[in-house]
Amino acid sequence: MAETYLIDGVEALWPRVDRTYAFNSKIRRSEPCDARDQGASYSIQFRMDEPTAKALLTAMRSVYDDNRDDGWDERLSNPFVKDDDGTYTHKASLKGAYNGETTVKPLEVDSNSTPLPEGFQLTTGSTVNVAVNFIPYRMKRGKEWECGVSLRLKAVQVVKYVPKEVRNPFKAVDGGFVLDDNNPFAKAAASTKSNNVLADVADDEEEDTPPKKMTRKTKGSDKPSDSVDSLVDKWDD
Repeated sequence: MAETYLIDGVEALWPRVDRTYAFNSKIRRSEPCDARDQGASYSIQFRMDEPTAKALLTAMRSVYDDNRDDGWDERLSNPFVKDDDGTYTHKASLKGAYNGETTVKPLEVDSNSTPLPEGFQLTTGSTVNVAVNFIPYRMKRGKEWECGVSLRLKAVQVVKYVPKEVRNPFKAVDGGFVLDDNNPFAKAAASTKSNNVLADVADDEEEDTPPKKMTRKTKGSDKPSDSVDSLVDKWDD
């Protein structure tokens, strides 16, 4: 049985772990599908800092060297994509089926290691730990042979969850339908607020100021990261 490797404290990117998805070339995006459909898989991309990337690449190279056969590349190339801020991104996935037999959905747990409910949808920006198995391979792509170590997704632990943002295209309008609030605590708070002019002014000022949202500049290129030699020289120092 393959040994499980844990990638701790990484940022989830476009996670699709709740069910199998496949990329639709017509609409240029992934969509839910049956586990036996062509290209169906569970997947998660993740962003990691340099020490995490270095440790992961070292472990992948060790497995590659142990399983390397005649005709394989002498050394495992660096598969990570380097971002503008010095972080690295990579991907782990699990096919929906192998030889017609469906796979077991990757386990998803919270920070207490309690399994998350069916249908839970992880979000981009959440902090997670990812459990993977290393799968060394040599396969033909077109006329060229490709060697590498894939990360087979086994489980995800959600350390910090970022709630999914609901996009509302509408603004408030006057004289329209307003849902009655039957919550007595909300009514009491509203009554207290209306009797306090200073509190009313302070709250209005706060509501008129949009919350600050932290953004991260990312690199949209799919080109490989720094050359292996330069990366190794830097990490071997």
